[in-house]
Amino acid sequence: MRADPGLAAVIRRVGRTRPDFEPRDPLAALVRALVSQQLSTKAADTIHARVLALVPTLSANHLLRVDPLALRAAGLSGQKVTYLRDLSERVADGRLDLPTLGHKSDDEVIEAIVTVKGFGLWSAQMFLMFCLRRPDVLPTGDLGIVKGMQGILGMKRRPAERTMERASHVWRPYRSIACWYVWRSLE
Repeated sequence: MRADPGLAAVIRRVGRTRPDFEPRDPLAALVRALVSQQLSTKAADTIHARVLALVPTLSANHLLRVDPLALRAAGLSGQKVTYLRDLSERVADGRLDLPTLGHKSDDEVIEAIVTVKGFGLWSAQMFLMFCLRRPDVLPTGDLGIVKGMQGILGMKRRPAERTMERASHVWRPYRSIACWYVWRSLE
């Protein structure tokens, strides 16, 4: 709060609460992220529950055994079925070694996640923040972060990535926590 008066105002308004950065099962987090892409929370919740109902326990091998038509009937698009199968195949054959991700650098985790079809930088950054609980992630491609920082910085136009990086320097090494407050500033 001392380092950034703009963020301090948000923290005072929102209140000092703890963000939900609870550790999650990596596969469950990635499946949830994939299902949720470009959907409302309610739709994502419904489809996610249907997908989970198709497997006895969530594992890559169980997901690979599910008929793609059943996944489509659960509400996944054909493209998301392809992405889910790619994720499951990579986990099952070890190309994506989920248990070791927690021991890798942020850049190494991002590199590993973006090799999976359907996952980009934003998904990898959300995985770092919410699954691996990394404290210093700044997802400059997140629309909420862009809009929130625009407000905090008092800018008329959306800030460029470079501007956000520079402005967030004072939040280090806790930019993930700062981002949680930036998102709350939009509520």
